Amino acid sequence: MKRATLLLSRGLLLVLPLPLYAQQADDYAGMLGYLNNTRLEGRALSGADGAMVVNMAAGDLNLQANLLGIASGENAQVNIDARQRLAGNRVRADGALDASASIGGQALNGASGVAMINQASGIGNATLNVVTATLAQQGIRETNDEALAASGALASAGGQGTARRGGSAGTRSVAVEDTALQGFDGVLQLNQIAGTGNTTANQLGISVQSTP
Repeated sequence: MKRATLLLSRGLLLVLPLPLYAQQADDYAGMLGYLNNTRLEGRALSGADGAMVVNMAAGDLNLQANLLGIASGENAQVNIDARQRLAGNRVRADGALDASASIGGQALNGASGVAMINQASGIGNATLNVVTATLAQQGIRETNDEALAASGALASAGGQGTARRGGSAGTRSVAVEDTALQGFDGVLQLNQIAGTGNTTANQLGISVQSTP
């Protein structure tokens, strides 16, 4: 009886760690999926007033920038020169990429001013928001496409590579829920990306004549 009990105890010691290891692997896989999700929710920035800038990134090799320039004077002028570039990077992506970017809850409800938001979930993405405002004596001027192109704002995510062994590509989703952004007043720039190697940019230039 003593010998049988000893053998049973040894068997239990060998069997118990296996389910625990499998559970840890599942938890790790779940954590990787969670890291590819960005979400702005609750009452984040609700009722805020002024300049609001948000950068949210989940994944690898993502670039983000929010740039705001304001000038006031007789000959006021604002120039913003931004460069974002990714090239020659490789990411080992063995499994499916499940990525999402979303805004929900009551986020930014009743807020006013300038809101610049970047949400990127995935690999090798570049997002850029640019706002320039000038209060000067030159009068009101319209900014055309050529002027915007000359501002020097550039986002590029080209040339990215991923190493994948096959299998499912996963899922991608971006969303702004109807409960969010209610009553927002002002300028809103939003970039939402879920995936790999994407580039998005928003640019706005305003020039207003000052009062005597």
